[in-house]
Amino acid sequence: MIIDIHTHIFPPEVRDKREDFFEGEAAFKLLYSVPGSKLSGAEELIRNMDNEGLDKSVVFGFPWHNEDYFKRNNDYIMEVVERYKDRLIGFSTFFPFAKGTEKELERCMKSGLSGIGELAFYTSTISKDTLKVFKGIAEIAQNHDVPILLHTNESVGHYYPGKTPITLKEIYDFIQYFPDNKIILAHWGGGLFFYNLMKREVKRVLRNTWFDTAASPYLYEKEIYSISTKILGPDRILFGSDFPLIKPGRYFKEMKEAGLSKDAIRKICGENAALFFTKLH
Repeated sequence: MIIDIHTHIFPPEVRDKREDFFEGEAAFKLLYSVPGSKLSGAEELIRNMDNEGLDKSVVFGFPWHNEDYFKRNNDYIMEVVERYKDRLIGFSTFFPFAKGTEKELERCMKSGLSGIGELAFYTSTISKDTLKVFKGIAEIAQNHDVPILLHTNESVGHYYPGKTPITLKEIYDFIQYFPDNKIILAHWGGGLFFYNLMKREVKRVLRNTWFDTAASPYLYEKEIYSISTKILGPDRILFGSDFPLIKPGRYFKEMKEAGLSKDAIRKICGENAALFFTKLH
């Protein structure tokens, strides 16, 4: 089974007139006012899955600040998950500091969504105050035994829209503050997995942490697959395409070219993700 852990879809009103949603949403405007940036719906995702040979995809929207916007996007996720219940797995998304997030999260969990994310701090860092505010969200996630998917990025190298000022220390502090939560770090965790080589502390802190591959072909050489599996083992890596950004086939090609075994590819491309969702067992 092939499962894409990281895809974005939006309701028709956002896709058709994205500029109506720019005001008060600096991060959304930053990412989606860029020429050529794509907004897709469930039908396009399903077609792409069929073309690329994917069985299931985790779907989510955007971490909106506006309560009405994130409710609308989450409603759309619930709707399409019900419509394509054999193909789609839904996550609840919002900006963690927004009004009404905990109430919205409980609503989404009761409606059958299976995780939280992609949560992001596009225009800020993760401070001690951030961790305190996030505590309620983390508790709900733990109570429902669902993963939190967190946007991360490398703190060096070239700039691109959506690259945040987040540091590896802030990502590490986040994980350390919520040790019992299942956490998925998007985009290879900004490279945090390298420190799993350390002899003390880090392995224990990262014990409930997974790393997804979203946007990897844009960011890293294909050798990241062989290096990461040596450091982490293949069980802690999850295939994510960041649809509609990059087609899945490009990831599969790089995994093979990096020399991964069929067993490792099978785990990364689906078996590891399936463990999060009891309905797939």
